[in-house]
Amino acid sequence: MSAFESFWDSAQSSRHFLKEKYMKTSLLSINCIRALCIDTINKAKSGHPGMALGSAPILYTLFTKHLKADPTHPNWINRDRFVLSAGHASSLLYVMLHLCGYEVSMDDLKQFRQLNSITPGHPEVGVTPGVDASAGPLGQGIAQGVGFALAEQSLKGIYEGSDSVFDHYTYVLCGDGCLQEGISQEAISFAGHQKLNKLILLYDANNVTLDGGLDLSFSEDVKKRFEASEWNVIEVKDGNDVELIDQAIIKAKVSSKPTLIMVHTIIGYGSANQGTSKVHGNPLGAEDGAKAKEKYEYKYPEFTVPEEVKKDFENTFISRGKRTYKDWEEKYNQYCKSHPQEAKIIASTLTNNVPTTIYQENPVYEVGYKEASRQTSKTILNLLHQNIPNLIGGSADVAGSVYTKIDGGKYFTPSDRSGRSINFGIREFAMASIQNGILLHGGLRSYVGCFLVFSDYLKPAIRMAALSHIPAIYLFSHDSIAVGEDGPTHQPIEQLAMLRSIPNCEVYRPCDANEVATAYRMMLNQNDHPCCICLTRQALPVLVGTNSKDVEKGGYVVSKEIGDEPRLTIIASGSEVSLAIEAQEKLIKEGIDVRVVSMMCQERFLKQDPVYIKETLKTDYAHRIAVEMLSSFGWHKFAPHVMSVDEFGASAPANDVIKKFNFNSDELVRRIKEIL
Repeated sequence: MSAFESFWDSAQSSRHFLKEKYMKTSLLSINCIRALCIDTINKAKSGHPGMALGSAPILYTLFTKHLKADPTHPNWINRDRFVLSAGHASSLLYVMLHLCGYEVSMDDLKQFRQLNSITPGHPEVGVTPGVDASAGPLGQGIAQGVGFALAEQSLKGIYEGSDSVFDHYTYVLCGDGCLQEGISQEAISFAGHQKLNKLILLYDANNVTLDGGLDLSFSEDVKKRFEASEWNVIEVKDGNDVELIDQAIIKAKVSSKPTLIMVHTIIGYGSANQGTSKVHGNPLGAEDGAKAKEKYEYKYPEFTVPEEVKKDFENTFISRGKRTYKDWEEKYNQYCKSHPQEAKIIASTLTNNVPTTIYQENPVYEVGYKEASRQTSKTILNLLHQNIPNLIGGSADVAGSVYTKIDGGKYFTPSDRSGRSINFGIREFAMASIQNGILLHGGLRSYVGCFLVFSDYLKPAIRMAALSHIPAIYLFSHDSIAVGEDGPTHQPIEQLAMLRSIPNCEVYRPCDANEVATAYRMMLNQNDHPCCICLTRQALPVLVGTNSKDVEKGGYVVSKEIGDEPRLTIIASGSEVSLAIEAQEKLIKEGIDVRVVSMMCQERFLKQDPVYIKETLKTDYAHRIAVEMLSSFGWHKFAPHVMSVDEFGASAPANDVIKKFNFNSDELVRRIKEIL
């Protein structure tokens, strides 16, 4: 045997030995993950073991071979993002975070689904270190992942020469249920159109949902569906084969399109009920859990991580994270030297903050000036775009009606990532969830727009934004029955009450241009909750008293009574404030003294000092009336009497519709006299 042949045989033998060692270590780590998921769920007596056990090899491969993140710098802007769209598999994510060195302890795993723990039933951003997005309502995680991928591309496009600063992937793990939700198709269609090639969707295809086999409700060809949406599709036949999963991810990372990796798994792998819906959402229990561990040949006590597993994660995910962060830091420092101006802006905006110097003072509109509040919104948006380089936004195909298109601005497209206007297409729900992902990514501020009546389509995403403390901005135009000819399908009635019912969400309905300007400043100067601004199609006059700092309190006296004590307080919002002032003038002529309160934002007003609230409303509860051309629901906390619209509208010119519902100052005067 020649020296070369001897060397080659030795090398091959060594390679075979290392491969065997790697496979043995990988199998032990995967079984450790599965065992910890069983222990976590059994102790809680609650949880979803099915997907956790089936998907363990997927996440093991992703985290140890590919995912770029550093637990010591959890908010690193250039980390890869991971979204668990199928949030019910939260135990799997928490176990992975524990093994990867995040501040999720073994005690935290033992507190799974318990009060005040950092391991809640479904992932919550800001609660658990390492969780990039809240999840649970199926499908939203996919759309949030699209937002992450869009943000990475947008930042790279906005800041010249920043390719090395913003260069990461977004991975999403979803299940069969996620792909049944309508939002998933909205999101994948948008992502495919935009060629968001650094988005990789890992699909746990186990063919089981809560009620039984997938064949009960789902028979489409998922591969063809994604290919038709301009996605790359890779299929992995064996969900336990880490090499095949690894190769699939490698291929996905060089694709020119977003990629679906369809991994065929067995739900509840190892359980006596594996492959059935019985293991979807019920703990295995002590007996079945023990038998599953026997099948894994895992002989360690409960809540135990073998040293080999600890070393496996230290040598892969943890060491790679430290190394890649250090490399990025060097590149970022070089960028700061070569692009000092851009770097300064990036540093100031990474946490979604808007510099306060940009918008210190409101544009001031003179009394008597008249325009639709959506037009004022357009003017201010254009002003903000000139001064806030990281502000992006768009609408669901109604830019010409909601006025979200920026004059002279460019659209975000596959060929031009510097555009800061986004055409989301007619995909309202996905649009709002994509915005959540954009803002969770960091580095950008954004807004989205549509008609107020279609806020119904956005509601689950707005709720998720509120729960996740995301500073999303929603521009809703056509805010009452004054929409007119489009009729009751397009005339909002109950939508405003719905929005106001969402905790940690502020809803603004400005009465004129000055209130619109103040509302924008209020929305941009906060960073922990979503805001909705409701805008008119019809022109509104600028009123006396709206250029006041008290506007920021949400409710304030816009027109004071003549004497010392008013007999009644009129509380109104939006276009109805001018109607209320008109009624006030008529009443004063008849010797009836009343005050008018503009209630632009109920939520903000209720946060004020009780003394201020009492002084503003002034009269006792019985002598107050609220006026709003929408549902009365929710107004009774302020007044026993409400002039409202509590039925669906009508198709006719706006003035005719308003007349039909008798919404005028004479009617308000009549009702006030009845109260008095």
